[in-house]
Order: sequence, then structure tokens, then C-alpha cells
Amino acid sequence: MKNDSLDSPREFLFLLLDNFSMISYACAIEPLRLANRASDRKLYGWSLISENGRAVRCSNGSYLGVDSELPSVRFRDTIVVCSGVRVKESTTPGVINWLRRESRKGVKVVGTCTGAYVLAKAGLLNGKRATIHWENRDSFVEEFPDVDLCKAVFAVDRNRLTTAGGVSSIDLMLQVIAEEQGEEFAATVADQLIYNSIRTDRDAQRLSIPSRIGVRHPKLAAVIQVMEENIEEPISPSILAKNEGMSTRQLERLFRRYLDRSPKRYYMEIRLQRARNLLMQTDMTVMDVAIACGFGSPSHFSKSYRSLYNTTPYRERGAHSGSGCQAKVAGAIR
Repeated sequence: MKNDSLDSPREFLFLLLDNFSMISYACAIEPLRLANRASDRKLYGWSLISENGRAVRCSNGSYLGVDSELPSVRFRDTIVVCSGVRVKESTTPGVINWLRRESRKGVKVVGTCTGAYVLAKAGLLNGKRATIHWENRDSFVEEFPDVDLCKAVFAVDRNRLTTAGGVSSIDLMLQVIAEEQGEEFAATVADQLIYNSIRTDRDAQRLSIPSRIGVRHPKLAAVIQVMEENIEEPISPSILAKNEGMSTRQLERLFRRYLDRSPKRYYMEIRLQRARNLLMQTDMTVMDVAIACGFGSPSHFSKSYRSLYNTTPYRERGAHSGSGCQAKVAGAIR
């Protein structure tokens, strides 16, 4: 039987789900290894587990062997759910039931990348603050309205911790290490990682709008932000312009100069990007998706969608059902 004293290493159980993100997993486990190395003793231990005890394929096609199938955990253990693309397919009843059972012991549960979906499906995030990769945000909000979803790189709400994917697992783990071993020690681990810009749960996961569109114009960025925040009920270009102290013609010239399209066209691309995310990641009807993205008419939605993506919403839903494909970023469409 394992020693459960406070002096024993804190154990992390990494639950690997099919198509998990390798970078999110590696960025979560490596700070623990380096913490042991920096302290010259075993502060942390870990094991890799899967639902059936067999090797798991990650999203880059590699396979990772595991130590066991789903075990019984101790109060001081931490479960780390590692997932990635096609998370709905890998969120099986067996995984859900195990998480529900073990979480009743009061253990910490972490979700990396799309892990927040798995935790939410198990009911572990109701009424709690969480985060998820920005591509999955729209579908998550629709399916789990009781979760306080934020746009931060990671979120901590008592014993529920979530990350947005990519390297954000480093930021979360450094915070965990800082809380247990001190800020100075965590900084030493960060130095070992050559990670010199540690983020907090107040930092946004996406680049700023000027960085994303490659243009540093405050009024243009402000208008685009309003567009992104008003999808279901689009705002007319005249009102957008007026709110920024411009005429509609000035707004048109601004978009033509920097983005080579009209404000109306750019707004449409943002709405259709949101629609594509919802079609590919949720079970919402095409009509519900249309309404959620500001289209009052199914025919208008279908015509607009075909114009941008060369297919209809219905065919898109059928062609990519369960594929986990990623949507294009509106600002990158030319």
C-alpha cells in the first residue's frame, strides 16, 4: 500500500484519451520532472493510465504506453485528463463514471487542452470557472451553460484546474509548484524550461486583435472586437462607425486599406467561422446554428456559407461528422 503521508511525493495520474494533445501533455509533465531535478529529491511522482490499460494514440499519430488501466486514487493524488481533437469520441461512459467516482474523494482534477469538456461532461465543472482551447469555446458554451467559461490560458477553481492547450500547461504547473514549493523554486523550474514569460490565470489565451490581423490601428481593433462579441445579433456598419466616432465611409476605407474587404464582408466571415465551429463540434440543428450566428433565414445562411466554404451547412455537417477538423480563422481568409 502506498505511503499517504504528507512527506511522500505528490502523485499525478495522467489519464490519456485517444487523440490527446502531445504538447499539452508534455508541458504538464516536464515541470514535475524538472522540479524533482532542481530539488535533488522526488517531490512529485506520476503514472500514465488509460481506460483499458493499452497504449494511446495522440493527435500527432504517435503511441504512448501506459502503466495501468483506471485505478483507485488517494486524496492527495491529482488526476490530469489529457485530451485533444475529437474529444467527444474519447469521452466514454467508462471515463465519465471513473471521474465521477474518484472525484468524490476530493482529489484535484486537471483538464488540459479540451480536457475541460471531459470534466464538464462528468458534471465536475458546474458552477465553476474553467477554460478550454478557443476553437472549442463556442460549442462548449452551447453545451455547458452552467460552467463559468473564461478566455484565460488556465483557470483554477478550488480543486478543478483547466488549461487552454498548447504550452499553457506549463503556466498552470508552475503555479501549482509555486504554491507548494515557493515562487523562487518555481522560477528555477521555469529557467530550466527556458520559459521566461510566465503567465497567470488573468492572461488571455489568444493574441490581441492587432497581433492576429497584423495591423495596429486602435479603431479597427475596437470595431473587430465589437463584431466578435456580437454574433447572434449583428450590429450595422453605420452604428459600428458611429460608436468609434467615424462615418460609415471612413469605416469602409479603413477595412479596405488594412483588410482588403468591406466591414460587412469581414463581419460575415466571423459569423460563418462561428457557424462552422458549431456545425463541426456540436449536435445543434443547422437552423439553431443559423440563429446563433445572426441568420434569420435558412436560405440566406446556406447561400452565405456556400459562398465562403464552397459547400452547404448540411453537407459540411455530414462530411466532417466526428472529424474534429479545425475551422479557418476569419482574419486569415483571403
